[in-house]
Amino acid sequence: MSATVDPVIPANDESFDGVWDELVWRGLVHVSTDAEALRELLHGPPIAYYCGFDPTAPSLHLGNLVQLLTMRRLQLAGHRPFGLVGGSTGLIGDPRPTAERTLNTRETVAEWVTRLRGQVERFLSFEGDSAAQMVNNLDWTAPLSAIDFLREIGKHFRVGTMLKKDAVATRLNSDAGISYTEFSYQILQGLDYLELFRSRGVVLQTGGSDQWGNLTSGVDLIHRVEGASVHAIGTPLITNSDGTKFGKSEGNAIWLDADMCSPYAMYQFWLNTADSDVVDRLKVFTFLSRAEIEEYGRLVAEEPFRRAAQQRLALEVTAFVHGAAATAAVIDASRALFGDGDLAELDAPTLASAVAELPAAEVAAADTVVAALVATGLTSSVSEARRAIAQGGVYLNNAKVGDDQATLAGAALAGGVAVLRRGKKTLAGVRIA
Repeated sequence: MSATVDPVIPANDESFDGVWDELVWRGLVHVSTDAEALRELLHGPPIAYYCGFDPTAPSLHLGNLVQLLTMRRLQLAGHRPFGLVGGSTGLIGDPRPTAERTLNTRETVAEWVTRLRGQVERFLSFEGDSAAQMVNNLDWTAPLSAIDFLREIGKHFRVGTMLKKDAVATRLNSDAGISYTEFSYQILQGLDYLELFRSRGVVLQTGGSDQWGNLTSGVDLIHRVEGASVHAIGTPLITNSDGTKFGKSEGNAIWLDADMCSPYAMYQFWLNTADSDVVDRLKVFTFLSRAEIEEYGRLVAEEPFRRAAQQRLALEVTAFVHGAAATAAVIDASRALFGDGDLAELDAPTLASAVAELPAAEVAAADTVVAALVATGLTSSVSEARRAIAQGGVYLNNAKVGDDQATLAGAALAGGVAVLRRGKKTLAGVRIA
């Protein structure tokens, strides 16, 4: 690929004694059941483990990517993953801190189950001794009658304990309150763990630390019903160093589905990581070794202007999610936009996704570049646009514009777009009608 380095092949770091120690170093263990027992378990013979994903949207997002990477690291250590997509729990949704979820139709949930299953499958291996397996909790909850559910599962839960769970307690203290439907979610998740323990021998569940109450509901249920000790790991909720929520871009989540968040948009998201966050992001979201990450940490401290760590982070994560070929096209587009490459060589989808991230305007082919500069906001007035051209600071598709009477005729690239640039870094897209 055209990047200076290729993305690494996913592998665990052999400088650690085992996968537990690596998970801890990468900051992936925020809370867990007995840490020493977990270390012994994960550094021993292969075990079965699972993580659940509810179809509350048509795509997974960066928060889910933390879980997918954690699952992959455990699988690379020889353990066998079960990816659960919640066809039944998705019909309810886990309690949000603020308000009741809007229930989606059964048809919508079924469609999203299929989409999410396909996404999860991209990140795990389904070959070899530790081959992954996908499951749907609707398979074991749908046959249960309400009476059977209450008699066989519900009787093992104590309301007092359920009320203490963080998500439930938060909602009870809010104006919205909580319905019995969402209150019962933790019972369903506990049932999932019990079923997988009985039928597949699963002894570990991973999930976000905000799901800790739901994770431990299964641990407690298995202990009561089967008298067995099983485990859970809660990964941290990723936030930026300034305290803002991670994974948001102008109010929109960074989705793993390319149709909802293009490879170009994802690459740019990681490229814009703050210096104060980038080393932690490399630990969590890449398979770079400890030595490589420490070297990038040195570069951030000594040569932050080069943004080498951000470039490597963007390369690794985008390639992991969308593949090396799509990432190479994105890198070519990024370079070409700023004059280091030929925009005419970019394919229409890549160019469209790049232009979609820029200020843009629709203009006619007969319009002047001056008019386009004003329409896109690169200049505030016609006179400012003319001065910028006279000073040699305006480029159309990376070609310097020397005439303030020049038009956009013949400037359309693949997909009918063109790129305007003022100076070295200020860009805008032009959709030529």
